Amino acid sequence: MAHTRLLPLFRIATASSTQTRAAWGGRCLRKHVSTSASRAQSCMSAWVIDQFGTNEMLRYSEDIPVPTITSSSQVMIQVHAASLNPLDVSMRAGYGAKLLKLRKDPFSTMNDGSGFPLILGRDVSGVVVDCGSEVAHFVPGDEVWAAVPPWKQGSLAEFVNLTEFEVSHKPKCLSHMEAASIPYVASTALSALVNAGGLCRDSSLNKRVLITGGSGGVGTFAIQLAKAWGAHVTVTCSQNAEGLVRGLGADEVVDYTAEDAVDHLEMMERFDVILDGVGGDTEEWAVGLLKPWSGAKYVTLVTPLLFKTDSLGLVDGLVDAGSNLGTKVIQNIISNGIFYRWGFYAPDGPALDEVSMLVDTGKILPVVEAQFTFSQVPQAFQKLECGHARGKTVISVTEEQDGEEQDMRQNAAQETVTQS
Repeated sequence: MAHTRLLPLFRIATASSTQTRAAWGGRCLRKHVSTSASRAQSCMSAWVIDQFGTNEMLRYSEDIPVPTITSSSQVMIQVHAASLNPLDVSMRAGYGAKLLKLRKDPFSTMNDGSGFPLILGRDVSGVVVDCGSEVAHFVPGDEVWAAVPPWKQGSLAEFVNLTEFEVSHKPKCLSHMEAASIPYVASTALSALVNAGGLCRDSSLNKRVLITGGSGGVGTFAIQLAKAWGAHVTVTCSQNAEGLVRGLGADEVVDYTAEDAVDHLEMMERFDVILDGVGGDTEEWAVGLLKPWSGAKYVTLVTPLLFKTDSLGLVDGLVDAGSNLGTKVIQNIISNGIFYRWGFYAPDGPALDEVSMLVDTGKILPVVEAQFTFSQVPQAFQKLECGHARGKTVISVTEEQDGEEQDMRQNAAQETVTQS
């Protein structure tokens, strides 16, 4: 039977593809790394926290229950590599705990379940080891990548469970370490630029896009995506990151630390879309850089929603954040015809299918700043907390492919580029 994966973010559909389930009924024997025979079929290694707090809360454990397939659409992945995002540092401290707990379990407000031990990590690249009975696009042995929703147990573990709609086949040309640097920032940038910013592959040609904070994970991906779609991209970052963002395709770069940075931006032609990854007082001057009365959009990734629900409670926090958003939306549309919007991460495996194709054709590159082993997870968090990221911090969870397999992958990628 042929199955088609829709790509709602890109407003296109992939060609139908036939998937044949393996004779093992979609399941396989799980390979566990745990050495104890008594735990081999039930426990895995993971980094967890048992309460919110600082880096000292991170705890390595070999006694975390292995996730099992509990629904027909689930896919179980053996994690080869993971990566960290600023959200992981915030979640370690309890950021968004109330709303994310409600998203995970709508009845959680009626019980005292803590959700601990909690596994962090929002990016995964690995291999499928188990599938639900109705999974149509994956079989055990497939190399995949995904962004793990914040309300689910994360990827700093040997195994993770996701639905097939959150998972995508990994780009052929990337190692697991490289691939793990992309899914979460890609899903966030796509949701912001497409759902909130109104851009897509067929409507971005010559559109002027400003990306603030362009040297971080989301920024470096957004630059490449906008350029792949034909947009003109201006980026703000510090001077020592200029080489990086220009290398990724930025047309113009402004050093945000310069005293005349805003004046420099105001001298440029107005923009169609602004993606703000900095927040703070940025919107006070950035909104004025948009084209008035032309459908221009200001999209900020720094919203008060989770902060409000954490500090005021779910009901009062939602009301207060909604009022804040509503006021800004009305003010901007009335004063200059600009659409003010919040951008959020949205899980979307089919959208990652399109990203995978862009990667395999050389239009999107992984940007990895630092690599750590699984035993060095606390050090990886410390590095991320230092700020001023130049790409992603990636963690090897299981041993990488040997050199021969890497060569095979590179050869396959070269064939893909040649054919395209």
